[in-house]
Amino acid sequence: VQLQASGGGLVQAGGSLRLSCAASRIVFSIVDMGWYRQAPGKQRELVATITSGGTTNYADSVKGRFTISRDNTKNMAYLQMNSLKPGDTAVYYCNAEYRSANFWGQGTLVTVSS
Repeated sequence: VQLQASGGGLVQAGGSLRLSCAASRIVFSIVDMGWYRQAPGKQRELVATITSGGTTNYADSVKGRFTISRDNTKNMAYLQMNSLKPGDTAVYYCNAEYRSANFWGQGTLVTVSS
């Protein structure tokens, strides 16, 4: 399984970014996908997940601002991030889960300036 995250960068508070996760060597349509983040000095935390059936779940801190989606025809998962805050600064990782097996991509850095 290979997961390639992209789309991070530097943005001002209030701005938007869209992260993408390209999956390969996996039957993408049957796995649950997620985005996690890790800020400096903190533990990795869940941001959002989307099941193979399209059910979504969000951390309270991003509800109403972030949207997770997937395109099974392209083997892609996305995280649309709006109204970004400095507290959203972190390395963001995409994750694929299938029957308790977890796969991680490399992170993409999101920096939100105040």
